[in-house]
Amino acid sequence: MRAYWELAKGGYRRYARYRAAIAAALIANGAFGFIRASLLMTTITTAGTAVGGYDLKQASTYVWLGQGLLGAIPLWGMTEIAARVKSGEIAMDFLRPVTALGQWWAMDLGRAASQLLPRLVPMLAVGALMTGLALPAHPLPYLLFAVSLVLAVSLGFLAWTLVNLLAMWVVEVRGYQALFMIIMNLLTGLLVPVSWFPGWLRTLADATPFPSMFQTPIDVIMGVAGIHAMGVQALWLVVLVGVAQVMLHRGTQKLVIHGG
Repeated sequence: MRAYWELAKGGYRRYARYRAAIAAALIANGAFGFIRASLLMTTITTAGTAVGGYDLKQASTYVWLGQGLLGAIPLWGMTEIAARVKSGEIAMDFLRPVTALGQWWAMDLGRAASQLLPRLVPMLAVGALMTGLALPAHPLPYLLFAVSLVLAVSLGFLAWTLVNLLAMWVVEVRGYQALFMIIMNLLTGLLVPVSWFPGWLRTLADATPFPSMFQTPIDVIMGVAGIHAMGVQALWLVVLVGVAQVMLHRGTQKLVIHGG
């Protein structure tokens, strides 16, 4: 466990140093937050009632929490593992005394931790001042949110890991990564809550781990979802870890790294 802790700290230090990038992301996230909030709140106002279980304050909270979590939850792509396969550096990961998947996972959790507070707190402050928020007054939802967020970050990491590991079989994975990002951004609820989807699309989304990667922690802190939704997250975590382990096992039997 000490090795994983050190790897997580290394991931934290690696990404925390990019303060200018965090500041630039805050500006972009704030601008898109206003656009998303205005669209969702206009829809609810036009409908004259709650839409998909969200009233005006809840929709505002959904938007600004989501904007604040974009740095921690990897929705915009992850390419490092595929690059390590292509360069052959993945061989060093297999030679270390901890599992390759565990190494990458620990480092990504450190990365997520470095982005959480610097990006979440300002977004919530903007949302509270501009459109209002509906956050709980007692501590339990925040504790459940913390657990659900770790699960969401882990699911996002594992999903991208599966796409990256395709590099063990194909020469170029960028097309798969681009397609996956489009699907992920739609079905996670980033654009609009999954409960707003048409019936067939919501059924499709609920049959995938994507809502658990983004919408679930937001719904948990707002009280829209609870322990059951977190159980779904945990179930998908087990499934994705199993698939990743199978891909690593079979990929290492096929992969040839020149020079070693």
